[in-house]
Amino acid sequence: MEMLSVIRREIVYLWYYFEVQLRQIVPYWALGIVLGSVISVFGKEKIHKMVVAIQDKHLGLFGIIPAALLGIASPLCMYGTIPLAASFSQKGLRDDYLAAFMMCSVLLNPQLLIYSAALGPTALTVRFVSCFLCGVVAGLLIRFFFKDKSFFNFEGFSERASRDTDPNMLMRLLKNIGRNIKATGKWFLLGIFLTALYQRYIPQEAFAALFGKNEGFGVLMAATIGVPLYVCGGGTIPLLQEWLMNGMSMGAAASFMVTGPATKITNLGALKIVLGIRNFILYIAYVIAFSLAAGLLVDLIV
Repeated sequence: MEMLSVIRREIVYLWYYFEVQLRQIVPYWALGIVLGSVISVFGKEKIHKMVVAIQDKHLGLFGIIPAALLGIASPLCMYGTIPLAASFSQKGLRDDYLAAFMMCSVLLNPQLLIYSAALGPTALTVRFVSCFLCGVVAGLLIRFFFKDKSFFNFEGFSERASRDTDPNMLMRLLKNIGRNIKATGKWFLLGIFLTALYQRYIPQEAFAALFGKNEGFGVLMAATIGVPLYVCGGGTIPLLQEWLMNGMSMGAAASFMVTGPATKITNLGALKIVLGIRNFILYIAYVIAFSLAAGLLVDLIV
């Protein structure tokens, strides 16, 4: 009987933490779902036409900047981005522009940007700027070190047919929202559940000592745990929110927000195909180096 009483008490505590987090985060999740679907249904084609048009404007080095911004604006996941990038490449888009577009598309999208607003304006700004710069620097590196040779190999890839085909625009939007809920809902709830477990069982002092007081080590740790822990952007928002409240430095959070999506296992599988083993290793090294540098710089500034 005593054991049952303890179990019931723990369930009550966990439900309390879960319910509090759910109420705090769900408005951002819902807004992100709707915004992501609106962009996907009504703006995706325009965004992708703008990417191709960069080549025709002869912007040179400065074309990397709009390519990175359009990567952030694109609502596609990595498995949707690679076939799209293959079609861009076939149309003659330069590898440095493609690198900036794809890097930013991996790290951020309008939906995740809205989710990240739950972390506060500072974290939202840090996420946007660090992801944007990561894409820009990637484009610059490809431009200068792969000027005379191709970095990507899109052989065998072709752009996938759009799933937004319903002739009724309202139904097209609602179906897209439904797919987004199905794709992200379980990870969103899992993230809240993990946050509830953390709140109940992880001492705040221990976490602050690990990720807050020793900022350099905290950044390194955040970059490291971003590799196995990151599954879905929305699912990590509740965890990040709690970690920041309990002492995680903003630099450590920035590092996690770069390495997490960039080394997400499904993204790595797709990237390895188009990069080949040598360039794939270069990609991993770049992500780790940039995330550490960004985290340390953010801690110096913020």
